[in-house]
Amino acid sequence: MKPQYLNWLIEEKKITTLEGKHVIVYELKLKNDEEILDSWAKNLREHYCAESEIDIFRAGFGLERDEYLREIKFPDAHTPPGPSVRSGDFTEILVADYVQHILNYIVPRTRYDRKVNRNSSTMGSDLIGYKCGEKISADDEMIVFEVKATASDVNPSSRARLQKAVDDSNKDVLRLAETLNAVFQRLIDRNDLEEAKRVQRFQNSSDSPYRKVYAAAAVQSNKSYAEDLLKTVSTLHHKDPDLNLIVIHCDKLMDFIHQIYGRACECK
Repeated sequence: MKPQYLNWLIEEKKITTLEGKHVIVYELKLKNDEEILDSWAKNLREHYCAESEIDIFRAGFGLERDEYLREIKFPDAHTPPGPSVRSGDFTEILVADYVQHILNYIVPRTRYDRKVNRNSSTMGSDLIGYKCGEKISADDEMIVFEVKATASDVNPSSRARLQKAVDDSNKDVLRLAETLNAVFQRLIDRNDLEEAKRVQRFQNSSDSPYRKVYAAAAVQSNKSYAEDLLKTVSTLHHKDPDLNLIVIHCDKLMDFIHQIYGRACECK
């Protein structure tokens, strides 16, 4: 089911770069709707800890649910690098929801619930999505997204995030096999054999070809968003000439991210 908060994601414009590439720009226009915000917070929480697991996991620590999430599971709100990891995780999940519910890919959600260090980012491609039928076909498709965030209003040195996403997306071409292996193993650990089998279909593109699509996204606060920099984004050195480019910007994004993590600790 499409999360209701995605209705707050408004396509604003398309910007053409100096190289003639199109950048789709969205504004995330937040609203004061308690039901939707609670639903969003639960969606975030379930990426880190399933409802069926949280009481088992917290028991050994002697912590309440909210304490366990704040102190053990979620990236730290104050001590670096916790806030930047929060920003990265939150924006990756936002883009994952976009890829699944707007672009209509199946998106495995395996990156956050088994972190060894809550204040570190999971290695590998930021997110993958795929489209496939019951039978293997050359028309099957996988999209690989690189996501970069600047949620703060006070870090102008990080304004050129889309270019950074483009540059790092080149690494996805090389690390896709490792990412697929990690996703596959995590699905096996969950006993989600059906989805694991679908992911396995994409592990051997030599014998079973399929379409690969690469994409770069930047998610930024309004104050760090700079339209003029989007026009200078270059994809000439990327291995995929059809690289997809999107930007999402939002007012007071870091404040909102902290609010959603706080709500995720409290809402039922």
